Amino acid sequence: MNSNGRHLRGAVIAGAVVATLSLAPAAVAQSPAKAPSAAGATTLVFDKNPNDPTNSRLNVYRGTKPLAAYRAGSGNGKEIKNDCAIGKGWMPNGTWKIRNKYRTYNGQRIKGFAVYLEDMKCSSGKAKRTQMFIHSEMNRDGTQGRTEPRRWDGAGDYKSNGCVKLKPEDIVKMFRLLDRYGWPTHLRVVN
Repeated sequence: MNSNGRHLRGAVIAGAVVATLSLAPAAVAQSPAKAPSAAGATTLVFDKNPNDPTNSRLNVYRGTKPLAAYRAGSGNGKEIKNDCAIGKGWMPNGTWKIRNKYRTYNGQRIKGFAVYLEDMKCSSGKAKRTQMFIHSEMNRDGTQGRTEPRRWDGAGDYKSNGCVKLKPEDIVKMFRLLDRYGWPTHLRVVN
């Protein structure tokens, strides 16, 4: 025992001396270990607007503090609110794992800044929504193309095949913001 009332022990492991420290109960009570707080975690929440799915919001939070809100859309056509309508309906509610993020994605339909999400079943469980992203309309290098689907023309471009779709400048801002504050591991989808 040392002069502070702590027990010191030493052990020899593979030729190295390893010291262990055990604190007296009074010392433990005076300096409790603090658990990491989720208060500072960065989160993404896509809040679908049932009145106009192409005027929904993708929100970024740091803990409970809102950092940004971007207009976003999901889905198109008559079945826009049917989350089981593959290629037409909006994104199903739930917590989607973020698989990866790209600044120069080069998919067949999606290019440039993109966040790739896990596959998830729709609300009825009858269909699985795959190839879901947060993306925009742009070229692979992030510039605007000359024709659809690489050129952003306005409000009609918020329509998608179910992915969350942002204006090109908004997705670039979102990437910068998340690079600064930390990338979340999930996207939460609500309405």
